[in-house]
Amino acid sequence: MLQIFNGWFRWRHLAQMLFDFSFVIVGILIAVMWVGNGLPINYKHVILFALILAATMLLINSLLGLYQRVHNRTVTESRARAVLSLYLSVPLAYGIFGLFPVTTFSREFMQLSALSAIFGMLVNRVSAPRESSSGLLSRRILVFGTGARALAVKNALNKSDPSAQIVGFFPSPNEDGAAVPIDQILSRSHSLLDTAKALDVHEIVVALSERRGGSMPLRELLDCKLHGIRVMDLASYFEQALGQIRLESLYAGWLIFGDGFRQGLFRSAVKRLFDIVSALILLILAAPVILVTSLLIIIESGTPVLYLQERVGRNGRLFKVIKFRSMRTDAEKDGKPIWAQKQDDRTTKIGRIIRKLRIDELPQLYCVLRGDMSLVGPRPERQFFVDQLTNEIPFYAVRHSVKPGLTGWAQVRYHYGATVEDSAEKLQYDLYYVKNHSLLLDLIIMFETVVVVLTGKGAH
Repeated sequence: MLQIFNGWFRWRHLAQMLFDFSFVIVGILIAVMWVGNGLPINYKHVILFALILAATMLLINSLLGLYQRVHNRTVTESRARAVLSLYLSVPLAYGIFGLFPVTTFSREFMQLSALSAIFGMLVNRVSAPRESSSGLLSRRILVFGTGARALAVKNALNKSDPSAQIVGFFPSPNEDGAAVPIDQILSRSHSLLDTAKALDVHEIVVALSERRGGSMPLRELLDCKLHGIRVMDLASYFEQALGQIRLESLYAGWLIFGDGFRQGLFRSAVKRLFDIVSALILLILAAPVILVTSLLIIIESGTPVLYLQERVGRNGRLFKVIKFRSMRTDAEKDGKPIWAQKQDDRTTKIGRIIRKLRIDELPQLYCVLRGDMSLVGPRPERQFFVDQLTNEIPFYAVRHSVKPGLTGWAQVRYHYGATVEDSAEKLQYDLYYVKNHSLLLDLIIMFETVVVVLTGKGAH
């Protein structure tokens, strides 16, 4: 894992994106060297086409999930998506490039450069799944513990990083019962360090269910670290591997003494400037959609078009959130707040469409300009549910240390939540964002929000 601007990113995915981008550039340079002498080439146009093609490929690859942190695709499915990406991205890049007033660019050169890029991408994509499973690039992990938390590490690794190899589970003397496969439990006849060195371990994940009574061999773990073996606690492991901070492995000391949770003046100023500029641009681009949506709501169910509701913002401050009305006017006629449900029968016909496409959230751009919200952050919740969730879920109030957002890390990583259990799951992603938020992470979340909107994932 690499830490870039407070965020954790799997180095394979970053390398894959760089390779995908570089193959496009290299392919076009090869084409220039090959046929440049005989064609009227403007190198500014070459660079423009290369950037468009590279950006288009990155977008299509992201839409197809090729850069997902967690997936269950087979090698064949990954290769099929890579080929589909090429079939979609090259014509789209041609179309975008055609919108620019370019008259001296050779069609033969464009075709040759695109073919070069396709060849490089195919080589890269077809070989990538095979390389990721090779022993040279795999990480050998020893899990310290054999209980339920150790099993959770095994399941998370199998889901998030198939290239990681668990070499075994080292038992603690005070753990009762084993939840992991018996044949993967290592012998305690040798010390933790000797066992790790014998198995050529790269990382040790401490996943003990019981830490009292001498269960944690601090000296042995320190010896492992001093010998170049990375040692991670459970909370840090889940943060880096899954992009979430798991509640069952979380304790106050880890939040207090660990890195992150920076709320500096410079970061706040940059985020505010980013919010204002982006919200203004989005409002201008979305103006026709806002106008049409307003008319359709009036035609179907009359006024009001907008729906104002009190939500909890940063530091517990209340504010009015603005949305397009997607439900009947009597949706909560008894005055008692009700969780929004999947296929909610209170929604209107137009409401179901605008909620699926997230159009109902567009008026909240005004809340962003007003300063009550940010473009990216934990979604604001109603006071009634905040009181309930704060009492039932530990550390729930931590999410209110930053401004709520129009979209967020939890929204692009977890489906629509309608229960206390769903709120607890989403909180784990919100805590990750609060701890690691940066401009780069905001950009990633906004990019993935586009994917969510286009695919309709998680919308009800």
